[in-house]
Amino acid sequence: MTAMTGWDLFEDLRAAQEEMLRMNAARAWWPGQRYQAAASAAAWAPAVDICERKDAYLVTAELPGVKPGDMEITFEDGLLTIQGERQSASYAAGEKAHRAERRYGAFRRSITLPSHVEADKIEASAQDGVLQVLVPKAEEMQAKHIKVRASQGHAAVTSGTAANNGS
Repeated sequence: MTAMTGWDLFEDLRAAQEEMLRMNAARAWWPGQRYQAAASAAAWAPAVDICERKDAYLVTAELPGVKPGDMEITFEDGLLTIQGERQSASYAAGEKAHRAERRYGAFRRSITLPSHVEADKIEASAQDGVLQVLVPKAEEMQAKHIKVRASQGHAAVTSGTAANNGS
């Protein structure tokens, strides 16, 4: 007698779909990262938060495992670029990775900011895998407070010609 084995068409389709997703995950296109067809599979972009303060913009990027010497920050024509490289994890002899989801290799993230910033006063610091870049606003971009004064007549501000045209 011959033993029959079952064949599930949908199981094969699911396996093919999972394989395609796994292959494309290494080439994922993340927000802020320009798509480049020739980019290596290791290219990635860190997650960032951007907040606006009264006097500056604060860009915070998650870069665990990246030393300050392994990253470079540039600002040109309103484009803040954070780039560098995260070294891959090393395993001890006899260890075998069963899952590797963290990204390693070269990274690059470009963020467009308003051009009215003081580029020569940009500061950056890194602590506990978090990079913070403080981009000060130029004086003319900061909000100005205008004091309102009480007036004696009907109009608070009058010019000589405007006041004479009324009679």
